[in-house]
Amino acid sequence: MIFAGIDLGTSGIKTALVDEEGTCLAAAARPSPVDIPHPGWSQQDPDQWWRLSCDIFDELAATHPALMARLAGISLSGHMLGPVLLDRDNCPTTPCILWNDQRAILECDELLAKVPDIGWRTNGQPDPGLGAPKLLWLAKHAPDVLDATDVLMLPKDYVVLQLTGERCTERSDASGTMLLDCATGDWDDELLDAAGWDKARLPPLLQSCDVAGQLKPDLCRRWNTPEAVVVAAGSGDNYAGALGVGAAVAGRAALSIGTSGVLCAADDVFHPAPNLAVLTTPHAAPGLFLSMGVVMSATQSLDWLSRLTGRTAPELAALAETRAAKGITGCPSARPSITGVRTPDNRPDAQGFIGGLTAGHDAADVAFAILEGVAMQFYAAFTAQKAANVPITSLTAVGGGTRSLFWVSLIATLFDAEIVIPEQGEIAACLGAARMAQSAVQPADRDVILTRLNPSKAAVQPVPSLQTDLFERYQHHRSLPFSVVHSV
Repeated sequence: MIFAGIDLGTSGIKTALVDEEGTCLAAAARPSPVDIPHPGWSQQDPDQWWRLSCDIFDELAATHPALMARLAGISLSGHMLGPVLLDRDNCPTTPCILWNDQRAILECDELLAKVPDIGWRTNGQPDPGLGAPKLLWLAKHAPDVLDATDVLMLPKDYVVLQLTGERCTERSDASGTMLLDCATGDWDDELLDAAGWDKARLPPLLQSCDVAGQLKPDLCRRWNTPEAVVVAAGSGDNYAGALGVGAAVAGRAALSIGTSGVLCAADDVFHPAPNLAVLTTPHAAPGLFLSMGVVMSATQSLDWLSRLTGRTAPELAALAETRAAKGITGCPSARPSITGVRTPDNRPDAQGFIGGLTAGHDAADVAFAILEGVAMQFYAAFTAQKAANVPITSLTAVGGGTRSLFWVSLIATLFDAEIVIPEQGEIAACLGAARMAQSAVQPADRDVILTRLNPSKAAVQPVPSLQTDLFERYQHHRSLPFSVVHSV
């Protein structure tokens, strides 16, 4: 049997065809542009996701017909926090406001005033990226949109709807709405009232590995699949990435170094820590929770420097490694918070900062400062999660940032722990989605499927020669300002 794992990312969509042992046999991808109509806004058209998903499956059907003929299940990983508002005909009433949109800052204070303990019941303190503040913003600025809305779903749910005709969501993704009590896994009436949302306009709640529906017959014919293809409910992207590397046992953690960064740790106890901006929600693996420490700008920070200098990200990472080999004393310090700070400070208004520059510094110095700054933001998240009593006993890193083993070694040095980089880590979310599909088809084998570890590509160790200097510089990093320039 073959299982398709769709990763609905912010900047692109990937789909992998995976066998029963978890090996990717074929894949295809498409870029997914983001619309930024105003500073601080970030949105996408949900229909764009479906068009691109169809393009990908059309390609796979044309290039790998034998694999598609064995397709047994499909599931999804999706970028989170963006409400997808649909009318009675399942048409979007507005673009999806994405996770990195900042327009609802004022509504966060309003929500906190209504429900002071909201952070201890949901996945953290109110943040403009989360769902409920966006609903309050729309109520003020686009009430006609809400009047036309019949149901609220999440990005990957919209693709599930198009695949099956069924409306549903599941608990990992629903946690980002701030309408779900994360301890109980149920919609919360007080939170709904605070957000001005009617429970009747919410879809059924499933488990991530539950069957959401069957692939529509016309799509089976279009892609030459068997007549009975199961579609599982899926999960948010971080949860799928964790499942993709087997982080479905308490203590196992997945470190995602992508556009943003997340340290995801599986936990068998609900350990909320909104005071440290740690997000704690139901995991995609039944019976577990997932603790998340968030770095808002990870590879995005290096990409910013790449645009500034005209050098590629790999070139900059190599320059930083060469610079570190000479010693890091005297390098500038950076807080690369170009899209705000989440864990542990919860400062969506934070700006990026590079301090200590002199005429003698060059691109290598600044590249090191950026890589170090991101590593230190990961360490700040790690210490926050440990302070919240989240168990972290093993670490696996995935995402584009793992292409630089030096960057991973900075994080390993700060964590004082080995970090494993697995085979196929660049498609961990696709693999996790495929595992959810396989679990829906083979529920008796679910625990084995979800906890399976991938072969290791590298095991990155701490660098003892850097530890003392890095920890001294970390203390300075924590003192860097969040904002030094104000727009006028």
